[in-house]
Amino acid sequence: MDSKLTVGIADMKLLQGSGILITYALGSCIGLCFHDPRLHLGALLHVMLPLNMEAGRKNPLKYADTGIRETLRQMEAKGASRSRITVKIAGGAKMFEIADKNSSLGNIGQRNIDSVHTILRKENIKLLAEEVGGTVARTLLFDVASGQGCIRSYGHKDIIF
Repeated sequence: MDSKLTVGIADMKLLQGSGILITYALGSCIGLCFHDPRLHLGALLHVMLPLNMEAGRKNPLKYADTGIRETLRQMEAKGASRSRITVKIAGGAKMFEIADKNSSLGNIGQRNIDSVHTILRKENIKLLAEEVGGTVARTLLFDVASGQGCIRSYGHKDIIF
């Protein structure tokens, strides 16, 4: 049985060879499974917010823009090539209804999805699959050897992608 390594909120973990990366509580957050198939190198990033507006950037992994770039930097440091790296994403649910339609909070899940799409495109990283939106929280498992992801959510069948 492969070892499982838990990725927290605003966190990222890398594994090479074999093993399962898992993250819980993907509501409006986005989980990104990065994979370089030649190296059997994988990373799982759990971002909370679309853009890093924080002075001093204490935790770049909390945000889609700086989190994606930091993950790519660490993968490249281990020999990964952007031309081979692919990504699968899950999350971005609308977990709460905001009564004020003019609220800047809006649908943070959709803002996260849009930000992730934009940054992956800017960084020239291929998005292979996504399971985003909706109104349910997700658990995301990622097998770094195969690049296969599995999404689990309460009351729904597992989704393999």
